[in-house]
Amino acid sequence: MYSLAFGTGTRNAKNEWLEVYYPAPLFNPDDQLVLDIKSVVACNGNNVDIDLDDPLIDKLAAVIKDPEQLHILALMKGSIRPCVLTLLEEDSKPATTPEVYLKLHLLSHRYVRPNEQNLEDIFSLLPNVAWTSMGAVDPAEITDLQLKARTTGKALEVNAIDKFPRMTNYVIPAGVRISHGARVRLGAYLGEGTTVMHEGFVNFNAGAIGPNMIEGRLSQGVTMEAGSDLGGSASTAGTLSGGGNIVISIGKDCLVSANAGTGIPLGDRCTIEAGLYITPGTLVQVLDEYKNPVKVVKARTLAGQSDMLFIRNSQTGVVECRSNQKAIELNKALHAHN
Repeated sequence: MYSLAFGTGTRNAKNEWLEVYYPAPLFNPDDQLVLDIKSVVACNGNNVDIDLDDPLIDKLAAVIKDPEQLHILALMKGSIRPCVLTLLEEDSKPATTPEVYLKLHLLSHRYVRPNEQNLEDIFSLLPNVAWTSMGAVDPAEITDLQLKARTTGKALEVNAIDKFPRMTNYVIPAGVRISHGARVRLGAYLGEGTTVMHEGFVNFNAGAIGPNMIEGRLSQGVTMEAGSDLGGSASTAGTLSGGGNIVISIGKDCLVSANAGTGIPLGDRCTIEAGLYITPGTLVQVLDEYKNPVKVVKARTLAGQSDMLFIRNSQTGVVECRSNQKAIELNKALHAHN
């Protein structure tokens, strides 16, 4: 078994799922527990969603010994929101909205890293949702809800209309700082010691292994290894934002300076100077350790290499790649989020 989880969420007037919250997913759960649960719910198929009512919750509670899962089931009894059990036995293309939400939870709970799950075509399974002060609402139903709120002297705040919610409304990983919750989507992976500043952004299926400083944009599919810093307004080319099928990664102890960016993978201890964006087609003058010209190449040929310093020669305007003599080191006190 790949994962199972008990969740509760929101459906629209057409009984379609808008979102699902899984408080404590189980990753690779005990085989006997899976067999016991499947015997209760009469499960058929590898990946399934099963609606839960109070009688079925009672039957499940009778075969589960885990205190945390029993606590979740107890809180679900009598819920006015729909409840669901989602079982994933294989990592295949998602087929339902609850499946997608469970996979996004697994990322934010740090059970899997970015690009380790099949997230093919998930946009077709994620409805556009009005994220409001009263929870998830179908945009087609928002006007009536706003009117009802106003007639009772209340105001309905619409925070966003998007397919993805804020991660912090579903998962709060231990040992991180997030200055603005709207800047991190559910499905982001934030390792312990990571700080996301006010203008930083982490997309779904993107990850900072931690500790990291994020003041720029970590795009979908991008992974940044421990000790690296993404400077203010810096950006990375994700598979949804120009990276195509190239998986962009940033190695350990790298610095992508303010207003800089990369469209190629970087190895360890690399630095890109402020304001310089390296695309795969950028012409780069490679210098040896004595700063003598060696060759001119397109940046894609340097992808994944370590100890590179990318700068633009202030006299000639040529982009140069030198040996990085100074690897960055993050402030340990700043990233100890206990």
